[in-house]
Amino acid sequence: MRKFYAVLMAASRAHAKWELEVSHNILRSKKRMLILLALALPAIVVSLAVAGDAMPEILGGKKAYSPAFYTPGIFVVSIVIGLFAGLITGCIGAGGGFIITPALMSAGIKGILAVGTDLFHIFAKAIMGTAVHKKLGNVSPKLAIAFLVGSLGGVVGGGLVNRALYEINPVLSDTFISAIYVVLLGFLGFYALNDFLKLRKNDDGGDVHGSGPEDGQGLSSKLQGVNLPPMITFDEDLVPGGKQISGVFVALCGAFVGFVAAIMGVGGGFLTFPMFVYILGVSSFTTVGTDILQIIFTAGFASITQYAIYGFIFYTLAMGMLIGSLLGIQLGALTTRVVKGIYIRGFYATAILAGFVNRLFALPVKLQEMEILDISPEIAKTMATWGNYAFFVVVSIFALWVITKFITNIPTLRRD
Repeated sequence: MRKFYAVLMAASRAHAKWELEVSHNILRSKKRMLILLALALPAIVVSLAVAGDAMPEILGGKKAYSPAFYTPGIFVVSIVIGLFAGLITGCIGAGGGFIITPALMSAGIKGILAVGTDLFHIFAKAIMGTAVHKKLGNVSPKLAIAFLVGSLGGVVGGGLVNRALYEINPVLSDTFISAIYVVLLGFLGFYALNDFLKLRKNDDGGDVHGSGPEDGQGLSSKLQGVNLPPMITFDEDLVPGGKQISGVFVALCGAFVGFVAAIMGVGGGFLTFPMFVYILGVSSFTTVGTDILQIIFTAGFASITQYAIYGFIFYTLAMGMLIGSLLGIQLGALTTRVVKGIYIRGFYATAILAGFVNRLFALPVKLQEMEILDISPEIAKTMATWGNYAFFVVVSIFALWVITKFITNIPTLRRD
């Protein structure tokens, strides 16, 4: 399990490095900044000038259970959430995207709308910033194509599941998404906390980025030995003659990643990395570039075909998160130069666990509404409220700490 966690962190670091490059490319280009302003201006003007009651009250097509209201407050909250996610990604080099969907749901956005909006935010950032940068690794076109064939199919399946659950019962949809995040954030949070405590005990300075994973051998060797056309050759630059594996296995991995990504509202990189390394036997070098490429296409296809055309993307939220994350990731990356890595890792573990508690405490009220859990409505709502407070207090403390460190160390950063 520890090796698997190490690979998940390596995947998050690769994604964070890409996000930082995207942020640099947008902020350093006057043309791209003007495009961003043009995209965000309508959202800003409308959210500030129009009251929620003057707009259609229900977004997303369900009158019985509205996904969100169109208010200035929601737009401001989306910027703050993007800022928080960017700070975590920039500081840790990992995992800031994991908190976006839970944070949006805590702010009152219904799960399916949060998922669709987060996917669109990832896609918008990608197409504005850059494609795959050469520094991110070697892209294998054949692996990417086979993987995308599977992932796009998986995206359709994941989108169908989310929309079907929402049509059956919108509360069931929220419960399903929250339960998935409880499992994911619980796993990541407790392992990150354990990692932090071990580093603190050793008191070795705690490299915030940690060590990279080793390429897998066992299962991957068996799969590479199966002659099932079409066969794909990869890693030619690292292994004489390259390695070979069936495109069917690559497509199956892609289908699983696409399915999960469409349900959770993430790019899927945290699953692609361990699958490439441990299941398919692809080198970490080739995995990085190919993974970033699939995130762009997977997020774009999922957001447009599975959510946008059905009304499950909140444009104002996406623009707010994009603006906030661009600023946050820059501040976070600069702060790592003047802060000991072990402290940042401790805050990261705490923030992930706060997200875990938040979604865990949100489950009772959902289960009570569906009459599955026999509990007082007042108690269930109180638990959800305290879960929201805990989450936003923790991430706010982290954000204030990072911003304070950045401001107080501006002279040092200028010298560097």
